[in-house]
Amino acid sequence: MAAVRLQDVAIRAGVSQATASRVLNGSSRVPGEGVADRVRAAAAELGYVANAQAQALARSSTGLIGLIVHDIADPYFSSIAQGVQAAARRAGKLVLLASTQRDFDIERESVSTFISHRADAIILAGSRQSGDLDRDLEKECARYLDNGGTVVVIGQPLSFGAAVEPENYAASAQLAHALLGQGHRDFAVIGGPGNIRTAVDRRNGFVEALATHGVTPLVEIAGDFSRDGGFSAARRLSAALDLHPGQVDNVPPCVFAVTDVMAIGAIAAWRQLGLAVPDDVCIAGFDDIPTLRDHVPGLSTVALSLVDIGERAVRLALDDSATESRAHEFVPGRVILRDSSVLRRV
Repeated sequence: MAAVRLQDVAIRAGVSQATASRVLNGSSRVPGEGVADRVRAAAAELGYVANAQAQALARSSTGLIGLIVHDIADPYFSSIAQGVQAAARRAGKLVLLASTQRDFDIERESVSTFISHRADAIILAGSRQSGDLDRDLEKECARYLDNGGTVVVIGQPLSFGAAVEPENYAASAQLAHALLGQGHRDFAVIGGPGNIRTAVDRRNGFVEALATHGVTPLVEIAGDFSRDGGFSAARRLSAALDLHPGQVDNVPPCVFAVTDVMAIGAIAAWRQLGLAVPDDVCIAGFDDIPTLRDHVPGLSTVALSLVDIGERAVRLALDDSATESRAHEFVPGRVILRDSSVLRRV
């Protein structure tokens, strides 16, 4: 059976093809309600499916928002995506999603794809990387902005567009002060890749806050921004600190992992080694991802309003003035102390 054409709808409704197009493709020049009702009824009777490209042309908008995340399986990014979806739905927009697995070539390719699909806005969620790749990304986005697109970054701002930035440095410093307040004096750090700004800011905020109290971490180990990265780093850290189960005469060190996902991986590694949290080693993370509510022991962390971050990004993306003025919103963190950092031996 041949596809129903717009011309078929126009003939059934007794109107011109141009009039049928204005009704069905969302043009601002809509005819009287009686005519519009006839056109919609004819389209329904014939089973006509509107052409999305024609609709975008008529409305000067595709109704699409492109969202690029590093890893959609990571609860940090899935929570942000939830906020983006909710705000986009309220605005009558549809979200296109790309997950890059932290491959910045894929990120740039995803931006190009969203541009080719004429997305109304592009949201880049995730920490920035220094070097030529970001400059290439900026060139790609500049072309998009010149053609009326909007760009919002969740994380450190770029040289264009708007940004929603978590206060990683300040919040990590607050966590360090809180853990010192619990009586901890021996610390270690599980950090992320050195070229990722979020990892660097969180590590620096924590370590520099300790320094104001004359405290230096016993050891720092870097790993990938993942559960497996935390797992591997924790095993190396345990060897470096010579940790053993049930060392009753020793005060357990407190480890800061720069993400909750890495912290969960670290706890799994220690469990495999027979080390108990917080009896043999204490730990705190960052993000307060939703899966922590089911984790035992409860993980001390810095809470970010991840869903709200996604919603904020959409609001900025749909505000033309925000991109033009390079609006920059900061998102504070909130320290939450749970069982994983309780110091039971002093």
